[in-house]
Amino acid sequence: MLSRDEYLAEWSRWHGGAGADGSRLVRGWLSMSYALARPVAGTPPVVATALGLAVAVAAVVPAAAGGAWLVAAGVLVGVSAVLDSLDGVLAIAGGRASRRGYVLDSTVDRLSEAAFAAALWVAGAPGWLAAAFGALCWLPEYLRARAGSAGVRETGVLSVWERPTRVAMAGFTLGGAGVVSAADADLVAPVVTAGTAVGSLLGAIALVQLGVALRRALGD
Repeated sequence: MLSRDEYLAEWSRWHGGAGADGSRLVRGWLSMSYALARPVAGTPPVVATALGLAVAVAAVVPAAAGGAWLVAAGVLVGVSAVLDSLDGVLAIAGGRASRRGYVLDSTVDRLSEAAFAAALWVAGAPGWLAAAFGALCWLPEYLRARAGSAGVRETGVLSVWERPTRVAMAGFTLGGAGVVSAADADLVAPVVTAGTAVGSLLGAIALVQLGVALRRALGD
């Protein structure tokens, strides 16, 4: 298995040249995932991928139940993200990374984020806002993919709305709403709506950040 620094370098190569040093949150998340993956280094990456997606979808159930169950929904969002990160570490640090696996992982990430948006919706966020949250998880990655197709070699500029931030916003919004429900159930919907709105705002800012960076890279 690769060392942590070797893993971070390989992660950067697989993600369009993004440097983990550019974001403490991203570097911390990747380092934590690496530490968790070491004890299970022989596990096939696809197992972690499948489990991560299953747990993300499962989070919708307690989110729909509301009340204190929202805490469980927030925890499941976090667990799904940890599992999703493990598959990348197991593949890259274990020398089993492939283009097929990279595409599968990216697809599962988007499906998981759609599940996060659905959980926010059933928990009390307006449908249009939850849809915006989901779309703004997808659009930055679409921009990167299209820029890569256009010949931009380094499309991995880190924005304020990377995978760890998306997970944190969804998980803490749901979990926080569950805690608040114990004091006043009427505050659940406003809390969920506010968290979803902040996430969507960060997504919009990320689009601007990526747009500016890719505009320079693409030239005229």
